[in-house]
Amino acid sequence: MSRFSAITDNPHDQRFNQKTGILVTNLGSPDAPTAKSLRVYLAEFLSDPRIVEIPRLIWLMILHGIILRVRPKKSAKAYESIWTDNGSPLVHITKQQASKLSKLIKSEGYENTEVVMAMRYGNPSIESGLEALRDKGLTRIIVLPLYPQYSSPTTGSTFDAVATVLKKWRWVPELHFINGYHKTPKYISALAASIAEDLREHGTPEKIVFSYHGMPKQFLSNGDPYHCLCHQTTNLVVKELGIDKDLVITTFQSRFGKAEWLKPYTDATLTDFPKQGIKNIAIVSPAFSADCLETLEELEEENREFFEHAGGEHYRYIPALNERDDHIDALYDVVKTLL
Repeated sequence: MSRFSAITDNPHDQRFNQKTGILVTNLGSPDAPTAKSLRVYLAEFLSDPRIVEIPRLIWLMILHGIILRVRPKKSAKAYESIWTDNGSPLVHITKQQASKLSKLIKSEGYENTEVVMAMRYGNPSIESGLEALRDKGLTRIIVLPLYPQYSSPTTGSTFDAVATVLKKWRWVPELHFINGYHKTPKYISALAASIAEDLREHGTPEKIVFSYHGMPKQFLSNGDPYHCLCHQTTNLVVKELGIDKDLVITTFQSRFGKAEWLKPYTDATLTDFPKQGIKNIAIVSPAFSADCLETLEELEEENREFFEHAGGEHYRYIPALNERDDHIDALYDVVKTLL
């Protein structure tokens, strides 16, 4: 049996043409908010060498000997608090984004373009998404990870997963990999518009917090550009909004472990604000293209509690761009030159 897979039923016929497939990806989610599902999901996620960069054998011993025995139950409770009738918010929203992007692309005249959604970890997998595009006879594929700011643990890991699948294919497709869109004009405009809408409805707070997902500081020292890209996004949005830069602060959330992560930390910043007399804030998380555990549970619930417990009075979370029309238009703008 060959080590390479391929469609073998008359593979040289005319159905193999330049139809384009777009694989829209995001991080992923467990299949259910249960300790059993979280154990499977976390085992895949935390086994990725892009996520944890310490000696492999030592880390696997810690992962399987301690973390996967303790963390799944705790994480399951967090996921249960955000789970909906549609399942995982991240998976559901990403499906909606892919569907709306497909409709927009076809309405622009690209009838021969197919859009498929996949998750880096969990289901539907990167492999199943790529195979779905191949089954449609597509030999030209655009991979669009929904991470505006490139980082090795997110965008880089997605490329690894795509490459792992494609190196098993006999006929490797023409491949275009989008490695970020952190400063594209329509993304910045959509993000600014979402904030402007909040300000019109609720007024200007004392501080607007731009909270990005964190990463170990060592990643930055080793050359990962993510930290700089986050600040570029913040600066461009501030310019688009025409607001005072002193109204805004960039922070980093979602750290774990004992190592130093990118600073300032979101939770520590929010706890410290009331001591400075800052008791009215709005918070937005530009690194997340769809609301998920890190926004709906960590920002909406956990960090709100930190702020209010410290004496904060007014806290509001500005939702991710999700399936907003201007967001979908921004994603279309990213891929349209490749169609």
